[in-house]
Amino acid sequence: MTRVVILGAGFAGQTAALYLRKELGKDDTVTVVAPFSYFTYYPSLVWVGVGRMSEDRPIFDLEPVYKRHGIQFKKGWAREVYPDQQEVMMEKENGETERVPYDYLVNATGPYLNFEGTPGLGPHGGYTQSICTIGHAKQCRDAYLEQIQRMEKGEQVNIVIGTGHGMSTCQGAALEYITNLHRDLLRRKVRDKAKIMWLSNEPRLGDLGVGGISARSRGYIMDSETFAKSLYAEQDIYYQTQSAVTGVEQGKIHWENYEGEQGETEFDFAMLIPQFKGRPIRYVDAEGNDITGKMTNPLGFTLVDGGYGKPWGEINDKDWPSTYQSPVYKNIFAAGIAFAPPGSISKPFVNKNGTNITSVAPRTGMASGITGKIVAYNILDMIQGKEPTHREALSGMPGACIASIDKSTWNGSAATIIMYPVAPNFRRYPEYGRDLNITSMEIGLAGAWMKRLLHTGFIYKMKGLPGWTMIPE
Repeated sequence: MTRVVILGAGFAGQTAALYLRKELGKDDTVTVVAPFSYFTYYPSLVWVGVGRMSEDRPIFDLEPVYKRHGIQFKKGWAREVYPDQQEVMMEKENGETERVPYDYLVNATGPYLNFEGTPGLGPHGGYTQSICTIGHAKQCRDAYLEQIQRMEKGEQVNIVIGTGHGMSTCQGAALEYITNLHRDLLRRKVRDKAKIMWLSNEPRLGDLGVGGISARSRGYIMDSETFAKSLYAEQDIYYQTQSAVTGVEQGKIHWENYEGEQGETEFDFAMLIPQFKGRPIRYVDAEGNDITGKMTNPLGFTLVDGGYGKPWGEINDKDWPSTYQSPVYKNIFAAGIAFAPPGSISKPFVNKNGTNITSVAPRTGMASGITGKIVAYNILDMIQGKEPTHREALSGMPGACIASIDKSTWNGSAATIIMYPVAPNFRRYPEYGRDLNITSMEIGLAGAWMKRLLHTGFIYKMKGLPGWTMIPE
């Protein structure tokens, strides 16, 4: 009997659990340890955050799904891993702890939202909003609707959307939110009452943590900076990049820029994405020594088969992890946001004050699903006595982002961005790092249809309903 334990029930964890359960024998066990008993389709939280989708639509209960597939579920937080004993110590809601044994372990915990990394940031004791969880999205919606009421009375409001830390990632989620917010204000006929500003740590507009994107369009090479500037000009959105938010107080955001200049921006409503870190899990060896530093990088992401420690300019396509297997304990894997990248895709920058202003590589959505599947099949290889044979690095992996501009499938719109590969591969594509025959950027109503189809299709897939494997990651 083989015991596989998966920490986390997001895109990566759910994908791994479904594929493993499908392929393993009836005497083998797949156990998911997660603090919440529901799955969240995160890409749709942007719609919840502007009141265009009810909070029950992007989530579903996991327990009926797991019961149908024969997957065990344990509700709680993974706190410690004992890799020599092959056990995970989890903490339940009531404070009790339980040790869960495993033969293979998958860390797919997703991010730790480091709101405390920026004083005054976040919805819990801070002054800004977030759409990173379903609870945050509901709170964000309520705060936004309060501003709507003010605007309907004729008041002017300042709105700031973007990143809330010098090392934030997931700029795409903030981009979706700002464009949906713009269109919602138009729909409500109060757009003229709002000054909207984009504030981010990107080296240039449209970088999105992937070093920017170039694509061939109508015989020309268009880059994502031009694409984003055109979009923001059309929507009358101000923007400021190359900035790290260093603190927030009521109605005021403090920041530093590349030049080391310090400034502040006033706001009535702000939605800022925090820094993502790895979930705080402690690794302990057989002698009781804390070996977390051997298993994770300083931000808490799990070290796998990557080429770590190189200067940014020397990182190449072969340094990106491809099997997602720990080099220290071969029966431990990491998938999705939980695995450590070899470095950022965008060029890192530290200003003269020592403030790091770097867009960190995204590993959400499609990348999480793909790595979850890769890990599942590599575990199946090892159960059969083989070395992992399934490989797909971000430097050879396609990426797709459909950034909604308006939810409506009648007159809505979305920016559809396809890139191949996600991490530029200058060895294969020396000029732009990506294949321009595949990489594309388009905007229009068809994108809105695709965005809505993805919502339905992926929730269907994550429920493991008949034919789920036919829907690609």
